Amino acid sequence: MNTNKKIFITTIILSLFGTIMIYSSSYIWASFKYNNPYKYVISQGVFLIIGIFMMIIFSKIDYKIYKKYSNKFLFVCFLLLILVLIPGLGSVRNGSRSWFGLFGLGFQPSELAKISLIIFTSKYLSKNDKLKRNTFKFMMPILLIIMLFFGLIMLEPDFGSGMVIVCSLIGIIFISGCDVSIFVKLGILGVIGIVVLILIAPYRLSRITSFLNPWSDPLGSGFQMIQSLYAIGPGGLLGFGFLGSRQKHFYLPEPQTDFIFSIITEEFGFLGAVILLSLFVYLYYNIIKKAIRTEDLFGKYLIFGFVFLMLFQTLLNLSVVVGLVPITGVTLPFISYGGSSLLVSMISIGIILNVEGNI
Repeated sequence: MNTNKKIFITTIILSLFGTIMIYSSSYIWASFKYNNPYKYVISQGVFLIIGIFMMIIFSKIDYKIYKKYSNKFLFVCFLLLILVLIPGLGSVRNGSRSWFGLFGLGFQPSELAKISLIIFTSKYLSKNDKLKRNTFKFMMPILLIIMLFFGLIMLEPDFGSGMVIVCSLIGIIFISGCDVSIFVKLGILGVIGIVVLILIAPYRLSRITSFLNPWSDPLGSGFQMIQSLYAIGPGGLLGFGFLGSRQKHFYLPEPQTDFIFSIITEEFGFLGAVILLSLFVYLYYNIIKKAIRTEDLFGKYLIFGFVFLMLFQTLLNLSVVVGLVPITGVTLPFISYGGSSLLVSMISIGIILNVEGNI
């Protein structure tokens, strides 16, 4: 079996499992809120079918065409990120104005921005490969673009998505062969920036303190983290079995989204968690292996960009769920409920499959 088929099949398995677990984790809440236990799984199922078709379609489109339209695509995403901030156009969910309402479904322009920024950065790096030695000339244009988009996403605010995008783009720049000292300076600037963001919005500080000691405010800022740990801990080796979770019974808020891994661990135990994580490792390993073998610079950076995007999002979500970092609101790729997130992940895989190959 070639690498592309391995990537395709693993993606389908993860997405199907995610849809099944969305039903298991959400049917209690869906019955209570909508009097329909299948509300969330039907919605995700529709996006899954669309996503599979989109993945196949994008796997057939020559990836080099994205070079030609990268600037226009980036500009459209820039406009969407501005429009979503306008009251009446953008919808507020969980305190963040980051959604467009469409036929009763939600769409996040920040998800599209992820794709456009990776395409633009890959084009810039491959086109200006000879400028690497002049780090100021090489880095400043792309860093300004990253900061502009990060700033717009933070106005929503959506700190989690912003961090995933920045880390992914910095990852592409790093593997392009830039001077390592630049990343040390960027790291220092990043720490300063995070401190400033905390000072601007004090609620972020409460998230950090609740992360360090969630039991200091068990019914407030620490509630979700504590309930997540209560789901993971009792799962043991084999868990309580499919549909057997206790925390989804109105303890863990909206368990089908950011904290779905907690329900998976509660129902399938440590062994189930290891199998799921092994699937992620197998998927990302095959994508990275393909990226290393790709000779075309634009294609190579494109693959690395998309795998970094999914990898950092996976690591951040899992770190939140087990209490290693503060809550960020980042979903688990292919698994968590969220149509726009699933579509972007599927499209990303489709583009990856087309680079020097096909399914």
